[in-house]
Amino acid sequence: MLSKKMEEALNKQLNDELFSSYLYLSMAAYLETTPFEGFAHWMKLQSQEEYAHGMKFYNYINEVGGKVSLNAMEAPKAEWENPLSVFEAALEHEYKITNGINHLVGLAIEEKDYATNLFLNYFVTEQVEEVSSVIKIIEKFKAIGESKNGLFWLDKELKKRD
Repeated sequence: MLSKKMEEALNKQLNDELFSSYLYLSMAAYLETTPFEGFAHWMKLQSQEEYAHGMKFYNYINEVGGKVSLNAMEAPKAEWENPLSVFEAALEHEYKITNGINHLVGLAIEEKDYATNLFLNYFVTEQVEEVSSVIKIIEKFKAIGESKNGLFWLDKELKKRD
């Protein structure tokens, strides 16, 4: 049985994951205004992945007898300085999501909610991967510097994501 406190915390994370999808879609929309289709493609796929994460929370809450609560979302940021600043914002957001997952794990342990703790293991691993992938992209941006050829190469690489 899901405690009220755990249900509320899971619903907060569900809403945060759905906002993540919305934010990444906004990032993709911004990147569509640049010549970098690959960066936009990467963000669109990230948006879909975040939506899928939200649905995992949605389904889990329902499976354990909780009640899903969807909240109004604020409008995501829509403008950035350049593609690098988009990915830096994505990294900052992934750290926020990671903190939310870590909070949930701590709460599950505190409440001896073993089922939820097991469910959250997927997200702990997923966040390590998400943070790492964005860090690697940012490192490539920084290594490229102002090289236009380098930016187009990185854009081409990110377009390969499936």
